[in-house]
Amino acid sequence: MKSPTESSTWQPGAWRHRPARQMPAYPDLAALDAACAQLRQFPPLIFSGEVQALRTQLAEVAAGRAFLLQGGDCAESFDTLDGEAARETFRVMLQMAVVLTYAAARPVVKVGRIAGQYAKPRSADTETQGGLTLPSYRGDIVNGAAFTPEARAPQPERLLRAYSASAATLNLLRALAQGGFADLHQLHGWTADFVRASPQGQRYQELADRIGETLAFMAACGFTSENTPQLREVAFYTSHEALLLPYEEALTRRDAAATPGADARWFGASAHMLWLGERTRQLDGAHIEYLRGIANPVGVKIGPSATPDDVLALLAALDPAREPGRVVLITRMGAGQLPAKLPPLLAAVKASGHAVVWSCDPMHGNTVTSAHGVKTRDFGQVVREVREFFDAHAQAGTVAGGLHVELTGQDVTECRGGGQNLTDDSLQARYTSACDPRLNGSQSLELAFLVADLLKAQRGGAMKSIAKT
Repeated sequence: MKSPTESSTWQPGAWRHRPARQMPAYPDLAALDAACAQLRQFPPLIFSGEVQALRTQLAEVAAGRAFLLQGGDCAESFDTLDGEAARETFRVMLQMAVVLTYAAARPVVKVGRIAGQYAKPRSADTETQGGLTLPSYRGDIVNGAAFTPEARAPQPERLLRAYSASAATLNLLRALAQGGFADLHQLHGWTADFVRASPQGQRYQELADRIGETLAFMAACGFTSENTPQLREVAFYTSHEALLLPYEEALTRRDAAATPGADARWFGASAHMLWLGERTRQLDGAHIEYLRGIANPVGVKIGPSATPDDVLALLAALDPAREPGRVVLITRMGAGQLPAKLPPLLAAVKASGHAVVWSCDPMHGNTVTSAHGVKTRDFGQVVREVREFFDAHAQAGTVAGGLHVELTGQDVTECRGGGQNLTDDSLQARYTSACDPRLNGSQSLELAFLVADLLKAQRGGAMKSIAKT
């Protein structure tokens, strides 16, 4: 029996026959159609071979032989296209991956929330300020953040800007990943100045020194960046929430490399991995209908209200063929709630036989408002949820496979706590996020060391079990 991603009956526009949530009301539908028609003529942003490579690596994550690191902006902005933000995010993710790889002794699959994360779900369709009610800001791909009627009107031409911005960012990321920036011999150069003097920065420098000694030994044995591509290049993938379905449909392509005579799979060509949020994972909804038909890895955010039946129904819809590497379940329970909410889900999925990737989003369930009315997150609560996630998997005998974090490599002050001891008063200094608060480069590295310790303990426990058998 064919899976939905192999079916010749599914079409990219099938979602239009289902109820669609979180979609903007465009005042000019003809302009929207014209923008989508242009997008259909553009080259794909990514290619089917890259999608398959990521699925293969995620299958290794599901089996416990690799770890998934997914991170980046809450919402990218058209105003930050000079490359600095993307470069700093790439830089801190390289550092985090090195820390995790060294501790876990397993590959780290690196997926950015980048080069397409331009749409945001909202809790309300409108926003009121000073007696004026306007459409909510839904990300730069839809409208502008300024609170004016002109900026807040959904503008179809922004879809074309999002494509161009994504292409430019992807071009930079590919150059960074393949052009020498990611060379392991550059370990020390990846550290931002504001991180260097921090405790985690110093800890990273010590780790880099140890790796440098290993690289010197390898060079003496004949393994150098010139003859060993693994030392100078990395595979880096992109992802975003598949929220704006007209955009996703217009960038859906057939797999040109399919075996002659076989049905060519459809794949979403806007990013390597796409995910569903809590607000758009209704089984009869448009977003499930779209994502079930593409071959990309699909993530699903799972909050504290999800039941085992909910999760199993989602897996039946998105992964009927039970293909390892197809689905990433991204839990976002909130610190303190996870120990009660996650174990029943782990047990149900384990019993079902689905080989999913379990990843922890410790950010979205821990958003609070500061004393000054600013949206923030406490680093201590982020850490707590990560620990609870690993504990739950250890008790269930399942794989704690990944980490999903909103972060930036820049020196922002958006989340309280961490080694910098950021307080409510600190938040006003450099709060630049368009929507939700992100960990800065220092806090991101600090979290990586925490997860590294958990992975190291996990590896030690596994080795003891093998020794006993």
